[in-house]
Amino acid sequence: MSALLEVRDLRKSFGGVTALDDVSFTLGEGEFLALIGPNGAGKSTCFNLVNGQLPADGGEILLGGRSILGLGPREIWRRGVGRTFQVAAIWGSLTVCENVQMALLSHAGQVLRFWRAARERYRDEALALLGDVGMHAQADRPARELAYGDVKRVELAIALANSPRLLLMDEPTAGMAPRERNELISLTRRLVRERGISVLFTEHSMDVVFAHADRIIVLARGRLIAQGDAAAIQADPKVQETYFGSGRMLARGRA
Repeated sequence: MSALLEVRDLRKSFGGVTALDDVSFTLGEGEFLALIGPNGAGKSTCFNLVNGQLPADGGEILLGGRSILGLGPREIWRRGVGRTFQVAAIWGSLTVCENVQMALLSHAGQVLRFWRAARERYRDEALALLGDVGMHAQADRPARELAYGDVKRVELAIALANSPRLLLMDEPTAGMAPRERNELISLTRRLVRERGISVLFTEHSMDVVFAHADRIIVLARGRLIAQGDAAAIQADPKVQETYFGSGRMLARGRA
């Protein structure tokens, strides 16, 4: 499997606190890779460095063999990196369909002064994306009326609007019930496999991680301490000691 994303010796500190300490990993083409670790492990910092929201202190980030280190979020987005956030946010004043249309307009580089003139642009494409995430029937509903699980589905449609090669998902199932979160991740896996998209995601729900991740990497105190499939991570003594030292059982899928 060839690597789409390569992170090499990535470093970041905030004052005297080291958030990432020479972290290196790869993400293969079409791979569904989970990044886990306890609070303060450096997961969000890693995401924000890859996404260009924070500058790195050192190291390298390659996307498709080309460096993206130092680029801003918008330029990285234009190079084919989508992202969803732990707390989903969409425009409540727009309809569900219009939210996705806005993302499609942005991807096409079309900035219009008046939204009224843009209401019919990319509507068919937006409806197709909403159909993919199971939201076609709610396309003309005001987004502010949606349940949170449906907001997450719309956010996924928006993230797919720029036809990404890489999708970063920060706590995609946060705030969702067990059945909802497994349905969302199953849907995401199906869609990204159909499109050949690679995914890097953080997640606290171990049932989601072990059921769906192709491979798992574990951070603790800014350092990479383990990587492998679910069985290898569950059996790793350093993971058990460092990440689950509170006595909670990794094998039971609790976060």
